[in-house]
Formats: sequence, C-alpha cells, structure tokens
Amino acid sequence: MDNNSKHKLIFKKIWGYFRRFWRRFQITRWIIVIVLFIALVLSSYLTIVAKTSHVRDLQSNLSKSTVIYDSHHHEAGKLYAQKGTYVQMNKISQNIPNAILSTEDRNFYKEHGYSVSGYGRAILLAVKNKVMGRDYISGGGSTLSQQLAKNTFLSQQQTLTRKLKELFISIEIENVYSKNQILTMYMNNAYFGNGVYGVEDASKRYFGQSAQDLPVQDAAVLAGMLSNPSNNPIDHPEAARQRRNVVLDLMAKNHKITNSEAKKYQAMPLNTRNSYRSTNGYKYPYYFDAVINEAISKYGLTESDIMNHGYKIYTNLNQQQQQSFQTDFKNPSLFPNDAADGTKVQAASVALNPKDGGVQAVVGGRGKTVFRGYNRATDIKRQPGSTMKPLVVYTPALENGYYYDSELQNEKKSYGANHYTPHNYNDVYTGKVPMYQALAQSMNAPAVWLLNKIGVDKGYDSVKKFNLPVTDKDKNLALALGGLSNGVSPQQMAGAYTAFANKGRISQPFYITKIVDSTGKTVVDNEHPSSKQIMSESTARQMTSMMLGVFDNGTGVDAKPNGYQVAGKTGSTEADNTPDSDATKDKWIVGYTPNVVVATWEGFDSTNSTHHLENLTGTDVGPLYKTQMQQILPYTNNTQFGVQDAQTVARDGDNTNNDNHDSKLFKGITNDTGKVVKGIVKEGASGIKKGAGEVISGAKALLGR
Repeated sequence: MDNNSKHKLIFKKIWGYFRRFWRRFQITRWIIVIVLFIALVLSSYLTIVAKTSHVRDLQSNLSKSTVIYDSHHHEAGKLYAQKGTYVQMNKISQNIPNAILSTEDRNFYKEHGYSVSGYGRAILLAVKNKVMGRDYISGGGSTLSQQLAKNTFLSQQQTLTRKLKELFISIEIENVYSKNQILTMYMNNAYFGNGVYGVEDASKRYFGQSAQDLPVQDAAVLAGMLSNPSNNPIDHPEAARQRRNVVLDLMAKNHKITNSEAKKYQAMPLNTRNSYRSTNGYKYPYYFDAVINEAISKYGLTESDIMNHGYKIYTNLNQQQQQSFQTDFKNPSLFPNDAADGTKVQAASVALNPKDGGVQAVVGGRGKTVFRGYNRATDIKRQPGSTMKPLVVYTPALENGYYYDSELQNEKKSYGANHYTPHNYNDVYTGKVPMYQALAQSMNAPAVWLLNKIGVDKGYDSVKKFNLPVTDKDKNLALALGGLSNGVSPQQMAGAYTAFANKGRISQPFYITKIVDSTGKTVVDNEHPSSKQIMSESTARQMTSMMLGVFDNGTGVDAKPNGYQVAGKTGSTEADNTPDSDATKDKWIVGYTPNVVVATWEGFDSTNSTHHLENLTGTDVGPLYKTQMQQILPYTNNTQFGVQDAQTVARDGDNTNNDNHDSKLFKGITNDTGKVVKGIVKEGASGIKKGAGEVISGAKALLGR
C-alpha cells in the first residue's frame, strides 16, 4: 500500500470517528441552541438598553435647552451643546427634507428604523475589519432614525456593539414617534459645522435667511454638509459647490426636482450671507461649571445629559453678587501687579448663605475661562494660615472653660522633642495677652500655647466638626497656625465659618436646590438641606465678638466695608525657598455677617522665588475684600449680630466675674440704650443739652459708628 492510500485510509477512519461523535452528541443541535441562546441574550440586553434610553423624552429634550435659575427662580442662563434653534416642520422649507432624504435615506418612509441591505453591508464590513485587526466599522448605510439614535444617545465610536445598540434604539424611536416627528428631530439636531446645529441656525449662518425660506440650491448645500460638515460654503466653497451638485443629481433621481431644474440649480453660484447671532447663555462660567460638576458628582447625571436634555436647574445663585464678583476680578487695580514675566496673581472668592450653605456667588480665577476648567474656589488645596485659629484653638478653648478675655501666655517658647517654636510677626511678645486681642492681632505664640494647654486632640476633633479635611498627620501643634498636610479650598473655609454666622450650626456648601426634567418631573429635590449644631450659641457669640475685632482694630482693618459690621479672620502662609523673609504664598480673608459668608484667597498657582506675594507692588487682598463686601451687603437684610466687639466690652464692662461673660457681650448695647433714655429724662436746660448729646452719642453707638 502506497503512502497516498495510507493517508486516505487514516483520513477515512478519522472522518468516520468524527461523524459518529458528531451524531452521537448531536453537535449540530447544540450549535443551533448556543447560537439561539446568544442571540436571545444579546437581543434581550439590547432591548433593555433601548427601553431604558428614555426615548419617550427625546423630542422634549431636543426641543428645550437646559436652563439655570437663580435663588428667586429667575432665569440666569442656558446651557448649550448639540442645540440649535428648534423649529417645527411647518417652519422648514420642504426643499430641506427633500434634499436630506434624497441624500441620506431615500427609503425613510418605507422602513422601520433600519435598512436590511445597509445593515448587512455594515456587518460584512465589520467582519472584514475584525479579520484585518481593525476595531471599527468602515461604513454602513445608517437610516435617519439610526443617525438620530447615534447622535442623541450614543458615542461616535465606530464599533459593532455601538452599531447594534443604534439599531435597537432606532427601532424604539420608530415605535414611539411618527416619521415626520423623527425627521423634524433629525433636522434640528444635525451638525452643520462652525459650531452650528439645526437647519434653522445653519440657514441663517450660511445663507442669511430662515429655514422656511431656503431655496432648492441652498437646501442641497445643507444636505451635502451632513456627511462632512467641514465642507461648508464658508470654509471650503468649492468642495461645498461640488457636493451640492451631487445632491441635486440625487434629488432629480428621487423625483424631487426635474433633470432640467437640477442643471439650472447646479449652474448657480454659492451666495453666502451670515445673519446668525450666537446667543451665549453661559453668563456665569464658574458658577455654571460648579452646578454641572455637582449634578454629575452628587446626582449621577452626565455632562451630555445636562447639556442636551432640557433640564430646569434651580440654584442658590444671587445674580447681583455673582456679577459684582466677576466685575471685581476684571479690575486690575484691586490686585497686586503681575510678576515680571507677566504671570497674574490669582484669586478666588465664594459667597454662602450661612443659614443653609447655599452658594450665592463664586469666581475661581482671573483671566480667560474654559468650559469646566480649573476653579480655584472649589479645587485648590492650600494652607489656610491663621484663618484656622478660630476653628482649631479658640472655639474648643471656649468650649472647655476659657473666655474671650482669658489671659494667654505670649512668649517665645519651644515645644516637644523637635523644639517646635512659633514666632509672632516681627518677633514681638508681650508676656500675656487677652484672648480677644491675640485673635484680632493674629498672634502665633498665644495660639500655639493655648492649643498645647487644651490638647492637640481637642483642636483636631474641632477641625473635623467644621468639615475640613484633616488626617492623622495633622495632629500636632502646627495645626494651630493652619499647618495641614492636604490644604483646603475657599469654599471649604466659607462652609466652616457658617457655624459662627449661624449660632453654632454648620451648613454644607451646595449649589443645586432642584432639577426638573424636560417633561416636568422633579428628579432632584434639595430645597431643605440640613445643618448641624457643632458648638453652643454662647460660644458662637463669643467667637463673633472676638472676630469683630479683626476688622475693627486687628489685621483686617483695611478690609472692613464702610458702615457695616463684619466678623472673621485673616490668614497668610510663608513662601518656602525664597530669599525674601517676607515672601508670602497665600493670603486669605474669611468674613461674615448673619446673612452672608465670603471667603477670598489670593496667591500664585505656583510659588517660587519670582512668583510670590508681599514684594510685589500693588494692592493687598484687603481692598478687594472690602470692595466685594461693600457691593454685597447693601442687598442683604443687614441683620445685626447682637454682640459688640470683645475689646469694647472688655474696656467698658466689669470683667471680674467670669460667670456672666456671655451677658456682657450685650452690655454695651443696653448701656447705649440707657444713654438715650437718660438724655430724655434729664431736667433743666443744661440737662436737656447734655441729654441731647447723650442721645446723639447713644444713637451713634447703636448704629455702630
């Protein structure tokens, strides 16, 4: 037997064994079952995708822009993405759908969301690309419904998975909407280059007229741009003309125009004219960015949802405050001069309602803004300096038996094995100092001494109550001076100070109060946020009394708004690795009234020997803060604190009995009222004259002048 015969015999035996095995285990049936099972699972999954894509909301979503409302429910701006001016079919010239259907989907009215031949072509191309190692689809005859599904619900990624999702969603679209509704949505959602969406805005952008008046030749130009929007009549007129002529031929073949009409229109020149005016509803970029970020991070929406689904987003925005912030940040006279290389000193500010933490205004930097760019008011992590002292040292001290006028040690002293030695400004020490003065003058030595007395753990726990991010690394005496391992943002600091302004109750900063979708359904309701009591009202009053001194006679006197009572704290941090001993990295002011808390930070994004504060000419952060508050406070309720500056109380009152410290904070007010009464009841001419003087004196005291 030759080799060929042997091989045939071996093959015959193997084939016979294989056939017996195949029949015995019914492999064909198993393959059919497996294929059908995979098809069932895949189709079930894709059906679920289609049913959960909110197709029924599509028309409502596309026809409406997302609108942001302020705290009074007044419209503050609109968010645009794939949005043009939405017009109904009766406001669109029939020439436009004739051109689009002839070019993109001539069987649109005969099919149910997909083309069998087109889809078969797409699958064959997909298989070919897989074999050749390409993970994309080269093309494939999508219907208008499929294109609408892709543009509104899916990414532009060319994969088989996306194509299958597109198929099922397009079928669901066909189940929900009529053909005319689908065509109307498609025409209003299509992209035509140069940032223009929809046939109405495209007609005005390229031909200077409304879509309802567009002639055949211009409608053919728009239809020709759908496959390649860059070939528009402004940027590439010759390519647009050639594509227009192709579309006109297709319209003739589809019996929308005659052959002679096609030739006539093809001979016409492109007559472009721009009457389109873009409406920029993004008036408050930092605030709107923060709203979008909160909707994504807190409520699980996507950027695409927010920009395209026609939500009504109600916020805490105060437009007057926001506008004044934005104006101030454009005023170079309120900031230090730029560095030698032109780098701007950066800054950030945020204003909160202390009652609930609602963010009323926010600006996150100077200069140009980009969509969802870096917001220093919410994103920076910088050392807060002495603005931490009220949180770390003085609040827990009052809660643990100290008083606003308790005497603190004000001496240069070292602590611990590492000999940590805090220094006062200019190395000035007085031996002893009352607490209110140590706070108002931002003395470092007394603050660290006091934290050491009450215990670092108490200070650390206090900071956590103020919702600031601290770690175990921060459990040391440097915490008294704002030494944090991670740093804080202005928004976090403003949130912390709401507790002082709100009788010891702290509120979390937030932007959104309610979100309503395009159908009128409320999807987010946050109109009644909670607050938490973290200190007694008595402690909050004493802290306010001491922090009034910061603006009255302390480190914040140049930031005090004229005619208003403001409490708060200033802070700064040293710049490392610079030869200048006065070089400063960060400057802070956090101030408040019972109606508003404002935190402002100033510094360079990157601090080094040529980019730091202090040695730069120009104004300090104080005048900026003063300007901000003078613009905000006249529009608030101007609620009074009900306490006086601790220095005034300590000077005028009897400070020997510590059991009555809280009531002494109000003593100045009752004394001033007494002067008014005393002046009225004075007898005799001299008494009336003297009493009148006391009336004026008392009135001035009551007005805080």
